[in-house]
Amino acid sequence: MEYFSLNDLIGSSSLLSLCLFILLAILANAFVRKSERLVMMLAVVGILVSIGFSVSLFPLNQTAYSDMLLVGGYASFFQILFLLITLFTIFLSYPYLEKNHFHYGEYYILLMLSCLGMMLMGSAADLITIFLGLEVMSVSFYVLAGFFRNKLTSNEAALKYFLLGAFATGFLLYGIALIYGTTGTTNLLRIAMQYPQAFYEPIHVIGFGLLLIGLAFKVAAVPFHMWVPDVYEGAPTTVTGFMSTGGKAAAFASVVLALSIPLSTKDPHFTTVLAVLAAASMILGNWFGLAQKNLKRMLAYSSIAHAGYILVGVASASVLGQEGIAFYLVSYALTNLGAFGVIAMLEKENDGNLSYEDYAGLARRRPAVAALLSIFMFSLIGIPPFAGFVGKYYLFASAVQSHMTWLAILGVVTSLFSMYYYLRVVVFMYFREPGETAELTLDTSSMITIGISAAGVLLLGVLPSLILQFMQYMF
Repeated sequence: MEYFSLNDLIGSSSLLSLCLFILLAILANAFVRKSERLVMMLAVVGILVSIGFSVSLFPLNQTAYSDMLLVGGYASFFQILFLLITLFTIFLSYPYLEKNHFHYGEYYILLMLSCLGMMLMGSAADLITIFLGLEVMSVSFYVLAGFFRNKLTSNEAALKYFLLGAFATGFLLYGIALIYGTTGTTNLLRIAMQYPQAFYEPIHVIGFGLLLIGLAFKVAAVPFHMWVPDVYEGAPTTVTGFMSTGGKAAAFASVVLALSIPLSTKDPHFTTVLAVLAAASMILGNWFGLAQKNLKRMLAYSSIAHAGYILVGVASASVLGQEGIAFYLVSYALTNLGAFGVIAMLEKENDGNLSYEDYAGLARRRPAVAALLSIFMFSLIGIPPFAGFVGKYYLFASAVQSHMTWLAILGVVTSLFSMYYYLRVVVFMYFREPGETAELTLDTSSMITIGISAAGVLLLGVLPSLILQFMQYMF
């Protein structure tokens, strides 16, 4: 009996190639002394090879392994995004880990493993595949959050994330069990074929509700956001940037896939629930962001607010909303990776240089760094001509198109609130006297990576068609 074909292997070549390099990295780390650089190079090469396979599969629009995995289009788009996020994180992490005297090869292996989980989530055509990807990603995140094991805040971050994450996984699995119990399958394509009969059963609706709770935890939507501030603050800064971009993008890729069946019918009850989650996330994320003094905690609450903006696109249940989600995830990844990259580069030992006051007068000492961080702050607000503006425009336009104008107005109003804590960073850098004149050492790899991120934010803001032209192959 043939369990899989050559087409299945070709369709999953990007995943399999990354798996191969993960195994090679594990062997190198186990048998080569001081293998950090070797493992890092294997990670970089493995990611580039996997990107090559993903690009070659992009024109396809099919499934593999008995409809368990999507191939091409949507799957390839998100796989390329996750791989690029991981690549950027590697380049930002090398000097950061050296500076903190915690440079070990296991770090890069965990990054690749979490990327593999993200790729599974973004190409899943089955609820079990989503679960497998989610667990591979989450377990890697738990370890990465506590990677600085001699720091109490890092240990606390890992423990909180693990306990709450395990609890959320229970909701997800129970939801999948109820959906399976009412339909006899976990395959999204086969569940869709049973519509609308299955959706008349209350147990089936409860199953989708529990599934939504599990996924809402991963995207950090209110009221499932309580883990975010402490985890983002305690985890190594490069890991925080990775979680806030790759983890969020993977979770939203799964949300669009897993909830595509009820959303395709624009079920009013389901879209209302999503709209309430979006509104609560935008309001509370921005409200609590106003009071923060630590930049990592500020960006943590900012991440909750941005989850709300993206949920606006999900709640709209339209093609425009899905295109807006994809574009916003790309622009948000570039912006947040750049912002956390700057923070990681300027951070000192024992969590130094993480407050607003520490950035006072930065424009005088390091004008290039201040300019780059200002670009990221403007993009997070949604000011043109940066990518964040175009992303918010598409998300809010999708809400108006779906007769949820109130949600779009709320998004605009809460964005105005966010201007206070984003522009506060710019004000401190340009209009405050420096309190400490210690020399800041900048590393080349971080500066190049941050510069590329800033260039991407500008380019996508001016030429959004660079991403939007690929949407016709995805939705």
